[in-house]
Amino acid sequence: MDTLIPVLNKLQDVFSTMGTAPVQLPQLVVIGSQSAGKSSVLENVVGRDFLPRGNTIVTRRPLVLQLINTNHNSIDTKAYDSKFDMKYDGKSGSSSSLSGPEWGEFLHKKGKRFYDFEEIKQEIADETDRLTGQNKGVSDKAIYLKIFSPRVLSLSLVDLPGITKVPVGDQPSNIEQLIRDMTLKFIRNPNSIIVAVSPANSDIANSESLKLAKEVDPHGTRTLGVLTKLDLMDRGTDAMDVLKGKIIPLRLGFVPVVNRSQADINSKKRITEAHKAEELFFERHVRYRQIKHRCGTRFLASRLNGLLLGHIKKVLPQLKVKIGTMIAETQENLESYGVPLTGSVTNYGSLLLQLISRFSTNYINALGGRSPDVSLSELYGGARISYVFHQVFAKGLLNIKPFDRLSDADIRTAIRNATGPRPSLFVPEVSFELLVKKQILRLEGPCLQCVDMVFDELQKVATQCESLVPQLRRFPKLRDELLDCVHELLQAQVSPTKQMVKDLLAIELAYVNTNHPDFIGGSRAIHNFNKKVQRLKNEDRKRNPESKADLATLLARDRKKNGRGGIGSGSTTGLGSMLGFMTGTAGLSSSTVTPPTEREIIETEIIKSLIESYFNIVRQNITDNIPKSIMFFLVNYTKDRIQSSLVRALYKDENFKTLLSESGTISEKRRQRTELLKVLRRSLDIVNEVRDFAV
Repeated sequence: MDTLIPVLNKLQDVFSTMGTAPVQLPQLVVIGSQSAGKSSVLENVVGRDFLPRGNTIVTRRPLVLQLINTNHNSIDTKAYDSKFDMKYDGKSGSSSSLSGPEWGEFLHKKGKRFYDFEEIKQEIADETDRLTGQNKGVSDKAIYLKIFSPRVLSLSLVDLPGITKVPVGDQPSNIEQLIRDMTLKFIRNPNSIIVAVSPANSDIANSESLKLAKEVDPHGTRTLGVLTKLDLMDRGTDAMDVLKGKIIPLRLGFVPVVNRSQADINSKKRITEAHKAEELFFERHVRYRQIKHRCGTRFLASRLNGLLLGHIKKVLPQLKVKIGTMIAETQENLESYGVPLTGSVTNYGSLLLQLISRFSTNYINALGGRSPDVSLSELYGGARISYVFHQVFAKGLLNIKPFDRLSDADIRTAIRNATGPRPSLFVPEVSFELLVKKQILRLEGPCLQCVDMVFDELQKVATQCESLVPQLRRFPKLRDELLDCVHELLQAQVSPTKQMVKDLLAIELAYVNTNHPDFIGGSRAIHNFNKKVQRLKNEDRKRNPESKADLATLLARDRKKNGRGGIGSGSTTGLGSMLGFMTGTAGLSSSTVTPPTEREIIETEIIKSLIESYFNIVRQNITDNIPKSIMFFLVNYTKDRIQSSLVRALYKDENFKTLLSESGTISEKRRQRTELLKVLRRSLDIVNEVRDFAV
């Protein structure tokens, strides 16, 4: 058991080099309001005057105090006996059996021993002023002090600044909140034992220390109450109800102590004499004599020692597991930052090739669906390109109807223009080609837009692949150059791809193949139209046997039934207005000159059947050929050439050190992780010194 507190002290020393502890250590945290007697309690436990005193706030930084009993620890004191004889006057010794040197050591002044406790007091004040200024500022950066003495029980505790209400000097106006936050930061540690100091001559229900302790320990399972100033209570009153837990129940209970008065401190009353006076007070008091064995500074020190030992024993196995886990995590994190680059140009070149190869492989795998980092929340890589082809592009083409922006009036105008001055005997083929080419041209926009969408997806894949190579985070210049090279490679292929898309549309426009096996043809179009007219007449007779509706009425009724507009529906600024009959002949468009004849209606319907049939054939061809062209000219081209292009652009001797220069952030993170790993390994070695946690 005696080895546990030294183990804790070593862990505190190791973690102090980092400023903050990576794991939460078991510790005693002493809290209390200003002038509650915290400093006097600690001095009584140590048996020495060593803390600065004053009328206002004095403790302005946390003090981590480690008490080490030199009788139970193998500490060399003989080499310093002569110094001790000069510095130590022997007046403070408790008995001849506990003789020996006493000294203090500060962690910020390693190797220097302070035998004069007035010097320790001054060093605490100087170190506090060094960080917080001389006008009562506060800081949460701790001062670490070890006191070696044969007259102390081994302890490790943290003394925090007293809770104050009113700012003084250059203290900020929110000094109360600052100290409160600092206190909560320490006592929120679930491995800490809270030592709440409260004056007995004030209402315990108003105790600031107990109030703060209750916030983090509402059931009082790890709070020990310390009552001071019992000798200053009004005559006829006592604190027995508090000590018995009737007012505020604490599982660890309360310990009453009597400190030196201000007059005793001013008269330099020795602490050993104060201990005797304290014992005499509890022996002679009518109410306290029955519990005198549980009162006073000696019992408090013993109680704190026992609580700390038990708590360390309970927490140490969990602490060992926690440190081991953190070592593994930190090691993995450190490996992701790599080792600093040193050596010949060959080393730089080898690493550069390795990173280019990894990036290129990830890019190719992402497009091929073989990426190891498969996302479950969204489509990734090649799957997104497939989605663009089959869901966005294909559906977009299907939404382009054969007669969008093409009205029946436009069709009749085109037929009239194709016949010239003489009426035609048959439906002119020229008007069909003119109209179907106009509609086919409308497919070009979505095709070019599909190229842009795939280009954007490829850019996104490159950015995502960069994150799959953790080492690229070390080299921001290389990462930027990689992405720039990929962008240039893709950008260079956008124009050829778009040109191929335009050529495919031009090929469709160059020759209208009316012999296509899927094309409806003229005779079948007429046959289908006649069947449709006969069906409409039969439906009309069933509805009204006396009906004599003409063809235009039947077709208009059918369009209305199927949710389509009637004759002349669609844009009125279509092909008819574009062609016109003559310049300046406003008002002579076919839609306003005369109503369509039955022959014109028949010709219009036949032309529409032909346009719809051929447009669907071309749209199907485009839906199939555009993705193939984009894959060949853009996707597969860059996939096959990305690695060679990156090597050709970046693998140059003069660029090695520039591209592989680390960012300052990475260097600092590596340093921090290296330091943390060293601290954690040292901590694990210290914990492993305790072979049996069941001691």
